[in-house]
Amino acid sequence: MAPSTGLSSRTRRYGTWATGALATGAVAYVGLVDPHRPGSFFPPCPFKLLTGWNCPACGGLRMTHDLLHGDLAAAVVDNVFLLVGLPILAAWVIWRLTQRQPGLGRPAVVVIAVTALAWTVVRNLPGFPLEPTILSQ
Repeated sequence: MAPSTGLSSRTRRYGTWATGALATGAVAYVGLVDPHRPGSFFPPCPFKLLTGWNCPACGGLRMTHDLLHGDLAAAVVDNVFLLVGLPILAAWVIWRLTQRQPGLGRPAVVVIAVTALAWTVVRNLPGFPLEPTILSQ
């Protein structure tokens, strides 16, 4: 007998639909509102506010907006790390789930953390060419 999660199938189904609807709404908002423009109602990055550095995810909303508008070159400039890394991570997680190996595991978490830290340092070096774009008003 399978262990009970405490949720009925109806509750899980509604949760799945609600999550899908929220994700669709969020993607639509990012596609419709240009995060390149100041004052576009997107929250500022707390890491950048505190340190002045771009974090590993800085430019991710702008990258998503650019991808939704078919501008791959601008997406690369905004955050090439997420552009390449997220599909690789998603494919690897899906592969692990098909192999019935849930979770990331400690080695994967270490690799992701070290890679993100290295990307943070590299993207903040003086003269680094891929600076996230912010348009003036």
